[in-house]
Amino acid sequence: MAVRIRLTRVGAKKQPAYRVVVADSRSARDSRAIETIGHYNPRTEPIELTIDVEKASAWLAKGAQPSDTVLRLLRTAGIVPAEKK
Repeated sequence: MAVRIRLTRVGAKKQPAYRVVVADSRSARDSRAIETIGHYNPRTEPIELTIDVEKASAWLAKGAQPSDTVLRLLRTAGIVPAEKK
């Protein structure tokens, strides 16, 4: 089973908020997740980002692949080191 760390949309119409979840890569975006490890709200000022560092690190160590957006958020949170240019 290929596991991905990705965003799941929650919130009302035209008012998105997201959960950071660990899910099977073959499942639909908003379907059942293995575990919820945080949440992200881009509509607040400043942007609200909460990620459980221990759970995220554990899933990354187990081989879970973050999506591009989640990788950017993990770098912002300091969980994954920034790339050197």
